[in-house]
Amino acid sequence: MAQALFHKVDYPLNKLIEDIDLGEIALPDIQRPFVWPNIKVRDLFDSMYRGYPIGYFLFWENGLQGEYQVIGTNRKQKAPHLLVVDGQQRLTSLYAVLKGKPVIRSNYHEERIIIAFNPREGRFEVTNNAISRDPKWIADISQLWDTDTSHNKFAKAFLAGLRQSQEVSETAEDEISDAIFRLYAAQNYQLTVLELSSTVPEDQVAEIFVRINSKGTPLNQADFILTLLSVFWDDGRADLERFCRRAKQPSAGGPSPFNHFIRPDPDQLLRAAVALGFQRARLEHVYSLLRGKDLQTGGFSEEQRVKQFTILRNAQTYVLDLQNWHDFFKALLRAGYRSGAMISSQTAIVYTYALYLIGKYDFKVEASTLRDTIARWFFMVSLTGRYTASPETRMEQDLALLRGLNHPAQFIAALDREIGAVLTADHWGITLANELATSSPRSPALFAYYAALNLLDAQVLFSKMKVTDLLDPSIKAKKSALERHHLFPRRYLKKAGIAERREINQIANYALVEWSDNITISDLPPSDYAPEYEARLPREELERTYSWHALPRGWYEMDYATFLEERRKLMAHVIRRGFETLEGGG
Repeated sequence: MAQALFHKVDYPLNKLIEDIDLGEIALPDIQRPFVWPNIKVRDLFDSMYRGYPIGYFLFWENGLQGEYQVIGTNRKQKAPHLLVVDGQQRLTSLYAVLKGKPVIRSNYHEERIIIAFNPREGRFEVTNNAISRDPKWIADISQLWDTDTSHNKFAKAFLAGLRQSQEVSETAEDEISDAIFRLYAAQNYQLTVLELSSTVPEDQVAEIFVRINSKGTPLNQADFILTLLSVFWDDGRADLERFCRRAKQPSAGGPSPFNHFIRPDPDQLLRAAVALGFQRARLEHVYSLLRGKDLQTGGFSEEQRVKQFTILRNAQTYVLDLQNWHDFFKALLRAGYRSGAMISSQTAIVYTYALYLIGKYDFKVEASTLRDTIARWFFMVSLTGRYTASPETRMEQDLALLRGLNHPAQFIAALDREIGAVLTADHWGITLANELATSSPRSPALFAYYAALNLLDAQVLFSKMKVTDLLDPSIKAKKSALERHHLFPRRYLKKAGIAERREINQIANYALVEWSDNITISDLPPSDYAPEYEARLPREELERTYSWHALPRGWYEMDYATFLEERRKLMAHVIRRGFETLEGGG
């Protein structure tokens, strides 16, 4: 049998709370806000009150022992000896209630967890207005563990208030006092902790977590690095979270990270900083470096840890710089993408942002040249779904393209060579048309088609309005300004014997029209409505419109299968034409 990687320790709850306050135990939120509903916290205290087990905790010994300087604001008296791996939500709940501290919810708002207790019935509830006014309830049990509160005086004060509303017998007084003391004694509840050795590698810790906590959210390498930020650079972790929080809400005035492309999470921006600072996408080795681990000897060095955190800190400064952030989005606009609604992969945004920053700071590429280069790159990665499967591996390969290079022209040439290697003649002529044979409304090829229409300054089908104007994400109305319309309507196809949704909803059967036209066209056969709309436009304008919207002449007279095949080819050609405007710098 293999040697155990852990040892078991029993802690009274108040000891864990004290160690958290002192900093002996790091209680980071591991990237995710507090997600437990208050009713689960209520049940947790109810189980403890009744003496039921509440599960064990998994801690991980910190590799660096002893006293040392903590990077960032040092709000703790000691550096952490233990990191919480499993049981974070339970420990956060216990800490928040016993200390009367707020938690951060998923909307990044602070909120107190207020649990009530009825000592006569031995019942817990989440406090509400009715309970707050009812003298039979202790409306906020956190008061019981306030350092300025004596539990004896608390019990007497509660009984005095209860007597004002009802008679209380001596027997009832004793039972209520006993119940309050029993609740107060929850601070001595014995908790079982499994402590993993610092020599256990992080990938093995993650596997242990998954095996003992299969219903939880599996940890990843970003979680571990964010944990280290909480421990060694708390201000850096706070800056990440603050940036992400502000990016989710439009600014009332002044500079803001809010944008129409991405509502980033801390781990996403962390990945951009790691790629910029360490030229890596796989986080496992970076995590080891940030712990101060010497990858050769396996030992830990404070000097190494400080050095690597300095690299990360500098990179994060560039990642969170608002000028960089918004200049990068200009490259996405340059690529024809108007908002996140046109992008199927947020990872593509994150990794392309990292390459943008590498081009700016490591290669000193001129601003407009960098914007055009990144626009071409983003169009390619979005069209091909480059970072959809095995994104870390793919980004590692892309970062490897830049190793050993140091001149702006080399950076541009390296990316353009890769673009050319991916977007070959076969891709444009064969692969892309096949990828358009789908009914997925979030197909990367479909979004690239919309981006191409923007790049070609196309007008909406049978309209004077520009596609790019009607795709403006700032336009909000009850009806979308631009809608997808079935060129061959559903009912028409069903009458023709085509009933499968996948066939009816082929993306080659859709065109962008103004919503008023969509209502007018309704379910008319194309041979009925199309000639009427054609008559609105002069011949030259009609040909230009059909060219933009990939419609072959006489398309409405074709059988459906032939129409789809021909239109896919034309859509692929439109996408290529749109991309070529980026190649020409136009």
